Amino acid sequence: MNQVLFAAVIALAVSITLTPLLIRWFTKSEVGQEIRAEGPASHQAKRGTPTMGGIAILIGMWAGYLGAHLIGAAFHPPGISASGLLVLGLATALGGVGLVDDLLKVRRRRNLGLTATGKFLGQIAAALIFAVLALRFPGSTGLTPASMHVSYVRDINTVSFGLLAFLLLVAFLVVAWSNAVNITDGLDGLAAGTVGLALGAYVVVTSWQYINACATRPQIGCYDVRDPLDLAVVCAAGVAACVGFLWWNAAPARIFMGDTGSLALGGLLAGLSITTRTELLTVVIGALFVAEIASVLLQIAVFRTTRSRLFKMAPFHHHFELSKWAETTVIIRFWILGGVASAIGLMLFYEEYLDVVG
Repeated sequence: MNQVLFAAVIALAVSITLTPLLIRWFTKSEVGQEIRAEGPASHQAKRGTPTMGGIAILIGMWAGYLGAHLIGAAFHPPGISASGLLVLGLATALGGVGLVDDLLKVRRRRNLGLTATGKFLGQIAAALIFAVLALRFPGSTGLTPASMHVSYVRDINTVSFGLLAFLLLVAFLVVAWSNAVNITDGLDGLAAGTVGLALGAYVVVTSWQYINACATRPQIGCYDVRDPLDLAVVCAAGVAACVGFLWWNAAPARIFMGDTGSLALGGLLAGLSITTRTELLTVVIGALFVAEIASVLLQIAVFRTTRSRLFKMAPFHHHFELSKWAETTVIIRFWILGGVASAIGLMLFYEEYLDVVG
């Protein structure tokens, strides 16, 4: 478990020191965020703030993950795993899609990057590659990083898919989670803080799965997850990278993560939900992101059917801004909601374990 601590320390150090270097570089290069005209008027003052800070998050995660394995080799733990590499690879691929989107926005000097179709195709391609590879690389016990069962806290063996249905499920999860985090990234520090809380919950989940893994402790209530310890390392690196970035992204933000960061972090949650066999539990842990994307869908549905608006603006964090809440008030209250959702998710996770062991 020392690797989990090493990953967090290294990722935090890299993220918190790299981010100001990016701020200076992007400021000098005039790489600034374009603000959509239809957004809250108060946001226009943020125009020109450096963007693509998600680069620091991704580099921090990779540095934490690889550095933890390098230093931890002296303790002879399990090495780099297929699950860890696949989850980080998915996040990086989606971060690449976001990077292209951010670069196009900067180049065009408009808040229009990739077309919706272009972004969707990039997300689908990353998801399908991840899905195919996640069914390969069986470990010593025959487990692969993913399984073709729907999962809650563990696989629901009565609900399984064929290959095509599994690919569609993974594509849906990746697109849904990456877009949900992307939509949530509308206020200074909102996405970084709430994703950090969700990943913190996953540090607990994966650590508990490692302690009670069927491969090492075959008993009632054990978990059939291929690489729980390595996934804990990934989660710890993710939390720390978000915290390091948040130091500079907290209101008033000196840099934004951009789609580079939001799509990557959404992909990280999607990959973790699949490789930890907690796809349905993630809906609870990430309930704030679900609510954010649901507010957009509801806004569209209500407007198209009634020609009236359910919210003053969607996603609904803007609704509260337009209701005269201070931006920092919205952010902190949403962090609290994200923390409550993560705590409820952990309670459900442990409750299921108690139910199984009796």
